Amino acid sequence: MHFLLYLCGLIVWSELIDSKSGDGRKRLACIKEECNFIYSSYMNISIVVPLFNEAESLPKLFEWINRVMNEHKFTYEVIFVNDGSTDESWQVIRDLQTDHNEVHGICFRRNYGKSAALYCGFKMAEGDVVITMDADLQDSPDEIPELYRMIMEDGYDLVSGWKQKRFDNKLTKNLPSKLFNATARKVTGIELHDMNCGLKAYKKEVIKNIEVFSEMHRYIPYLAKNAGFTKIGEKVVQHRKREFGTSKFGLNRFVNGYLDLMTLWFLNKFGKQPMHFFGLVGSVMFILGFIAICVVGGMKLYALSHGIQAMLVGTNPYFHLSILMMILGCMLFLAGFLGELIIRNSQSRNDYLIKEEF
Repeated sequence: MHFLLYLCGLIVWSELIDSKSGDGRKRLACIKEECNFIYSSYMNISIVVPLFNEAESLPKLFEWINRVMNEHKFTYEVIFVNDGSTDESWQVIRDLQTDHNEVHGICFRRNYGKSAALYCGFKMAEGDVVITMDADLQDSPDEIPELYRMIMEDGYDLVSGWKQKRFDNKLTKNLPSKLFNATARKVTGIELHDMNCGLKAYKKEVIKNIEVFSEMHRYIPYLAKNAGFTKIGEKVVQHRKREFGTSKFGLNRFVNGYLDLMTLWFLNKFGKQPMHFFGLVGSVMFILGFIAICVVGGMKLYALSHGIQAMLVGTNPYFHLSILMMILGCMLFLAGFLGELIIRNSQSRNDYLIKEEF
């Protein structure tokens, strides 16, 4: 890798001698493009850092990352994604980029959320291994070399951090986090203790074949599993106290996390075949409603044949409940039918991820 970069440097230097001529300048521009391509092709690590109002922590974070990368002789890039910060975060990123070519930045016009930041960061990332981490200095860059080794040598598709010892408030954050992760393990079948940990490592192939949308960044391991990347590991990582700013965690994130989990589970199970859910539930409700109507009508006929006084069928509440069940059953069945029609006409209905072919 270093030899190739050195060779590119020699070629560029030789062309500088002839750069005064028009042909020399054109050749020099072409060589620069080729060298950039070679450099990006052999990029070891891309670090994606989504952030919101973290101006104070950014210089220290990059200094720490830069030191670790240089100690292990990694080629790397750091992609800061400014998610609509209202402080000086973007100016700090621009200043860092002025002094360090490894720094890249994306700035949103407004706050779109962490999933949007990761989505754009993943699109830009070119490293063989992609690391995600938070900008609040609670994730330690010292963990990166071991995460890189687990991906490249142990063959993991994804490695998630596990902050076994946390310094957050036990009642407002630690306890909800444990409940959330216990539910996520049951629903997804992935044995991770901290699925929402911001510090993760991915093969480049993984992040280029999943789509992080809405607030689904909490469930990237589940998205990866659904895409066929099943070798998912876990590593105990350090958790540090926040040095600057305040936490963005709130009760709404905890509640939304459960709703998003149910959404992902449903889409994964019935997203391609909605009739299997809506058709089944609708058919069951229609049949139960029909049986209930038959029972109500039968009881009325029995009462009339034996001279027993009985209420009118139209005033019987069970009759109306039966009709309602049949109507709902028909509506659910039609919803499944419409879902199948929409999927049949979808341009992505035959999009499949192929691992290898001959």
